[in-house]
Amino acid sequence: MSGSRFLRACRREEVDCTPVWFMRQAGRYMEEYRKLREEYSMIELCKNPELATQVTLQPIRRFDLDAAIIFADILLPLPGMGVDFEFAVGEGPRIHRPVDTAEEVNRLHVGDPEEALSFVFDALRMVRSELDSEIALIGFAGAPFTIASYMIEGGYSRNFLKTKAMMYSNSGSWHRMMEILAEVTCRYLKAQIEAGAQAVQLFDSWIGALGADDYQKYVLPYSKFIFDSLKGSSVPTIHFGTGTAGFLDLMSQAGGTVQSVDWRIPLDQAWETVGTDLAIQGNLDPAAMMGGVEELEEKVHTVLEKAGGRPGHIFNLGHGFFPQTPIPNVEAVINWVHGFRGRER
Repeated sequence: MSGSRFLRACRREEVDCTPVWFMRQAGRYMEEYRKLREEYSMIELCKNPELATQVTLQPIRRFDLDAAIIFADILLPLPGMGVDFEFAVGEGPRIHRPVDTAEEVNRLHVGDPEEALSFVFDALRMVRSELDSEIALIGFAGAPFTIASYMIEGGYSRNFLKTKAMMYSNSGSWHRMMEILAEVTCRYLKAQIEAGAQAVQLFDSWIGALGADDYQKYVLPYSKFIFDSLKGSSVPTIHFGTGTAGFLDLMSQAGGTVQSVDWRIPLDQAWETVGTDLAIQGNLDPAAMMGGVEELEEKVHTVLEKAGGRPGHIFNLGHGFFPQTPIPNVEAVINWVHGFRGRER
């Protein structure tokens, strides 16, 4: 077999072994990355194509991974919409002027991603030029709900009260904001594909804060708009969320050719819910990477066994690496996944 193992799995084609990549595979658990962060801020790394390329390739050079994901942040499109933010030390992203009123929503604009985010596209082209043809390059963007929650709350929230208050009490402004975010995301992902991304992932990291009814009413149409707009691009599209076991069927209706699932639902059950016409990505608990080797190996094998030999499984975590993740455990998991022979192929 030739070509990318990851891309073949996305298309539910036969592969010689299960492909594996990890969310946050380029980041704080790696000494190489920490050294760069001693010299540069997060935003400096993102906005410098040479540095972003270097960070993207760090895990590829160290591990036998099947895909690279471009080093960036989901909030990068915000300044182009008229929303400034910073990464506050020890606090994460902070929005300088939260978009929590109708007046603030009316100030938003779509902008031009080609101009505002040219550094991301330059990094994609640089990474693609250095990657082996068998290693796929993944682009990504934040989904409208998750980006809206940051914009409204002013940063990360545990309860999303302001976000839900806007949905329930000012639905006109909510839908206007989601329309703008959906359009921005479409343009951004299409430009990433043109720059060399061979698959794209839509991160709806905080969507588990909603119930099924609210997801269907306030979110699904906008995610569907994005995935529908990408159908002509011919690249795999991955739909990611956490805490979504209660409405995976609705997420699959929203779109994506690959459904990512977290550890809160067995992989085989998740696949039955979304349908076997989709590929599935997941679903090891990232906390398991912190445990003992025997327990970790058992959990990895359980995920692989739940895949049941069906084409279209991509091994990943249900969310991203913790900074404390031991490097030997990362290497071991990759070897176990690639060497797994507990199923008929």
